[in-house]
Amino acid sequence: MSMPGSTDVDVAVVGAGVSGLATAFELQRRGVMVEVLESESRHGGVIGTMHRGGALYETGPNSVLDSTPVVAEVLDALGIRGQRVEASAVAATRYIVRDGQLVPLPTSPGAFFMSPAFSPGAKFRLWREPFIAPAPADVEESIAAFALRRLGAEILDYAIDPFVAGVYAGDPERLSLAAAFPRIHALEQKYGSIIRGQISAARERRQNAPKAAAAGGSFSFRSGMQTLTDALARAVGRVTHGANVERMGRSDDGRWILTGTRHGNPLVRRAKSVVLAVPADVAATLVRALAPAAAQELAAIPYPPLAIVAVAYRRADVAHSLAGFGFLVPKREQRKILGSLFSSSMFEGRAPADTALITSFVGGMRQPEMAARPDAELAAIVHGELQALVGAGSDPLWTATTRWRRAIPQYNLGHREKLRAVDDAERALPGLGFCANYRGGVSVGDRLQAARAMAETIARFVGTAQ
Repeated sequence: MSMPGSTDVDVAVVGAGVSGLATAFELQRRGVMVEVLESESRHGGVIGTMHRGGALYETGPNSVLDSTPVVAEVLDALGIRGQRVEASAVAATRYIVRDGQLVPLPTSPGAFFMSPAFSPGAKFRLWREPFIAPAPADVEESIAAFALRRLGAEILDYAIDPFVAGVYAGDPERLSLAAAFPRIHALEQKYGSIIRGQISAARERRQNAPKAAAAGGSFSFRSGMQTLTDALARAVGRVTHGANVERMGRSDDGRWILTGTRHGNPLVRRAKSVVLAVPADVAATLVRALAPAAAQELAAIPYPPLAIVAVAYRRADVAHSLAGFGFLVPKREQRKILGSLFSSSMFEGRAPADTALITSFVGGMRQPEMAARPDAELAAIVHGELQALVGAGSDPLWTATTRWRRAIPQYNLGHREKLRAVDDAERALPGLGFCANYRGGVSVGDRLQAARAMAETIARFVGTAQ
């Protein structure tokens, strides 16, 4: 007998970020009746597209890396491939800050050895990399320890550190190589060298051209990244906003029971299966009574705060060409931002021709306190940094700040052990799945791939559940 106000579904997905929406979409394609429950009044999670002064800026991810065939397959299934826009040709150039100046990063081995971004000593040090023995397979290294051992201090400081800040807003001294960048870890383990591994992987891609063709560069959509999450939500159909799930339990017949509130009224859902597509701390609260070990590990995953500051200038007032994707800031440079994207250069149509749009990132694990500064202070900080680094010579036309109190999960040392507790919980509690960006990668492509794998597992369970 159902409880008053209850609704039965095959699968209840908690969380309408890209992970939850993509999981629900993949389940629905497999004939599973699914509902997504979202506590906020909007879907999309950190993905959001805003418009101001004729410009388009993002409140979260700015692009998708076309790194897996799943990406194109999802776009085709949603009917939005035609809305895709590729990164501009100039976006192939990326910069780092060195000695207070923007220096282009090399894009090929030949360019590396000619680049002013690295000293002759750093270039010579790289020749040793193929002859350095790999770490033992059972030893977990930080990204910093790995880079220092294989590539040297300068490459760590001026390539690896800013790259880690750009992807995770993280600290290479704390992040686990095997957890955060498993492909790089696998290359060393398989080939004994990153350089040899990259050469071998490139050879394999050439020999397997049809699959390799699926991988490409960065892209967005004509109307911004929200195109993806809006299309997923439309395709799923049953996305319930304002649904605060507060407790989880199981009935005598094995069904999952979710209870909470929606607009002040009781909310009850009964389901054969539940997928938690929410941040780790929220998942920990929901499963604490059912899987205390997993809850403890999930609650311990750190998320640093991050502020995203979009700034528009008159194009004539910015001295730099902005011909590139943007720049990253090494910790050694002691700046107040992690890096910036040249948003109006990355994709066509992001701002009027006479406007330069730049998106900067503040805080992260490097300077978490900076993300909490008042809006006016943050705007002044970012403007000061852009004055120094790209020659922004006048006050901005406008500034828009987005704050994420808990931004990107950190795959720190010990992260894989934390996820083993999550794996154990899924085995002990059939029909329960965890699908969020603390597991399986933080990029949009990673999330689409992880959602498909989760949907396949859950669909098989639902098909056998009574």
